[in-house]
Parts: sequence; structure tokens; C-alpha cells
Amino acid sequence: MLVCLWPSPALLNAQTPRGSATGDMEQEFQAAMAAQDKGDLDRAETLLRDLHAHHSGIFAVDESLGLLLVDRENYPAALPFLEAAVREQPSSDAAHANLGAACFQLHRNQQALSEFQIAARLNPRNAATQQSLGRLWMDAHQPRHAADAFAAALASSPGNSDLTLDLAQAQEDAGDLAKAKATVLGMQDADSSASAQALLADIQEKSGAFKDAVQAYQRAATLDPNEPNVWALGIEFLRHWTFDGAIPEFEAGAAKFPASARMHLGLGVAYFGNTDYAKAIPIFADLLDADPANAFYAQLLGMACAAVMQESRPRCNSLLTYAQAHPHDAQASVYAATGLLQSQPSDEQMNVAEKLLHNAIAADPKLPEAKYQLGLLEQDRGRWAASIPDLEAAIAQKPQLAVAHYRLGLAYGRTGRKKEAQEQMQLQRKYRDEEQQDLDRRLRQVTLFLVKSQN
Repeated sequence: MLVCLWPSPALLNAQTPRGSATGDMEQEFQAAMAAQDKGDLDRAETLLRDLHAHHSGIFAVDESLGLLLVDRENYPAALPFLEAAVREQPSSDAAHANLGAACFQLHRNQQALSEFQIAARLNPRNAATQQSLGRLWMDAHQPRHAADAFAAALASSPGNSDLTLDLAQAQEDAGDLAKAKATVLGMQDADSSASAQALLADIQEKSGAFKDAVQAYQRAATLDPNEPNVWALGIEFLRHWTFDGAIPEFEAGAAKFPASARMHLGLGVAYFGNTDYAKAIPIFADLLDADPANAFYAQLLGMACAAVMQESRPRCNSLLTYAQAHPHDAQASVYAATGLLQSQPSDEQMNVAEKLLHNAIAADPKLPEAKYQLGLLEQDRGRWAASIPDLEAAIAQKPQLAVAHYRLGLAYGRTGRKKEAQEQMQLQRKYRDEEQQDLDRRLRQVTLFLVKSQN
């Protein structure tokens, strides 16, 4: 929220057309101010518009009318009057600040920033103006300039907790972590302020002090156990792959905030990271059922379903539904086909899987997992020789795909190519550890995406 400062009614006499203001003008202006004080904005606006129509160029009239329209949230109509007021009294810091605030409401941030800079130069000790200027600098991604403005505001209003947190946030964003930490800790009520502890936690995390960050996030969540604070604590554990620490936080958060999709998402990722795939699957399935077009949820469900080999996976049907409705999502099609082929598929299921895999290849011809699953499908049908071209294509696209080497080795063995079969089995042993690393890499990508996208 940016400041708006009302002019004094006495300013009516400061600038008038053709000499001094008449008694009638003064009475009409005071009547407008009285009507506004009583909440009769219609009468106040009528009186001010009449004054403006008959006596143009009076700063107090234009400024008051502009601010009345701001108060009524009619920012486009307010802007011309506030611009006129600035022209009529360019030395008024309040006029520039008010025009800047209106520009901000109209998403004219560059003009707003310019007006607040002028206001701050005219009256550098106005804390409200400096705070607004700082917030505009933050919106402009200029945290160092913002920090200067917040520091000036704090100098005029020492001990103001909001300004202190604004300054610390700007310092953190500017990379001045030591200064930011000192600013927060310098607050008189820092230990009892959830906002201060949450900001301190962010600073500690960026400084590499993981344990201190956790303590501060826990303190913030204890002081104010709202959804953002509980989420921040859980995501801090996820950020460092401390899944056993994240699980209880997200379990409690999901129970307390059942409508929070991100809380359930965090819980599902924590279960998945902890290899509790059977617990992760229904969570991801519920999320996808609630948001059937969400590709990220489909990816997570696919990863979880693919990781469960022999267990019953009824909720994985949600992935199949998604894949059939989104044939251009190649990865989802592969995951859905993988699920169908993992547990003694029927002829009908193999036909569905084959269609999904062809959809995937059409959408992304360079997806090795799709070629691999096609080769696996041929082997499930007993067509060992026919599986070889697809498996060779998969390996050509991704040489470290250990399972493809294994299956290709089986196919070579079944077709009498014994030496090549042995070579493929050796390659399978070489690359099998990398498959786990690949799963870890994807999990890290998911966790990083979750951290960045849900903040």
C-alpha cells in the first residue's frame, strides 16, 4: 500500500485564479470537506467538481478532488486532477506522493517511482514517502535503492517494526546477508515476532546455516502456525532432502489446512523422497483428480507409479485417464504405458500401452523411454527379434539406460547372438547405478521446481 496525503483545507487560499479567493469559494470548499468528513462523498464530489468548473487552477481543489476519487477507487478519473495539482504546486512533496500512489494503482509503476523520488527529494524526512519509495524500488527489482529508502524512513521513524522488516528484506534481496541478519536481530521484539523469525530463517538459509534456519522457521510456525509458516518449515526440510523431517510437518499441515493443495503436494513429495511410494501415489492421484489438466501432478504420479513394481496401484488409473486425454504429453504417456506393462498385462492393456507409446513418440521422437517400453511390449508378446530395433534405438538415444541394455541382452540371447548378449549384460552392470542417480536427479529437479514455484 502506497501513501496518500490529504492537503490542508487552508491551502485553498494559497493559490487562486485572478487574485484572492472569494468568501463563496471558501464556503463551498469547506462544505465539500465537511461533507467528505461525514461520509457523503457524492455531495463532496459534486461541490468540488463545481468549484473546479468555475475556478480552475486551484491546487487545493484539484488535489482534494483527485484524492476523493482515489478514495472512491476511481483512479483513471483521479489522475488528471492529481497531475494538475502537481503542475500547480510542484514544490509539494505530498502532491507528488499522491500522484505516485494513483499511478501505482493504475500499474504505471515507472511514473509512480519517478513521482515518489521527487517527493522524497523535496521532503527526505517523510517516513511514509520513503517507505513507499522503497516498496516501488523493490517492485522494480532494485533492492539496494530500496534499502536506502527504507533506511531513510527508519531514521525518521526509529523502532518501527514494519520498516525494519522492509529494510532487512531489501538487504537480503541485495545479497547483504550479514546486514540483513543484524537488522532483524536488532529489532526489540524479534524473538516474539513470527514475521521477523520467518525473515531471519530465510536469511539463515541463504547464508548456509541450515540448522539455524530450521530453528527460526520452527519458531515462526510456533508463534503463528499459519499456512505460509508451516509450509516454509516443511519446504526447508525438502530443500535439503531431509524427508523424514519434512513428513511430520507436512502431515500436520495437510491435516490443519486440508484445502491447501501445496501442503498435500509437499507431503507427497516428502513421501516419494523417502521411498514411501505407496503413500505418495494416492496424494498425487487426489491432486490430479482435483486438477485433471495439471501436467506437473501427472509427472509426479507417473514417477511414483513407475517406482512401485509389484504392489497394487489402483490410483494409478488417474494417470492413464490424464495420458489418454493429453496425448501430446509424451512423458505422461510413457509413465501410463509403463504402469500397464509392469504387472502381467492383458492383450487389451498391451494394445492401450502401445497406443500410448506411439503417442509419446509422435510428441517427442527423442524420448528413449518410449522406445524402451515398445521393446518391452514386443517381448511381452513373445516377439524377441522384433524388440531389438526399438531397444537399440533407446540405447542410441540414451546409452546409460541400464534396463534397455539388460532387455537387449535378453533379446540377443534369444536370437542366438550370444557374444552381443554378454556385452549388453556387462553394459547393464556398468550403468545400473546411474539409473538410481537418474532417479535422484529427477527428484532433485522436482524438489527444486516445488521450492521455486510454490514460494
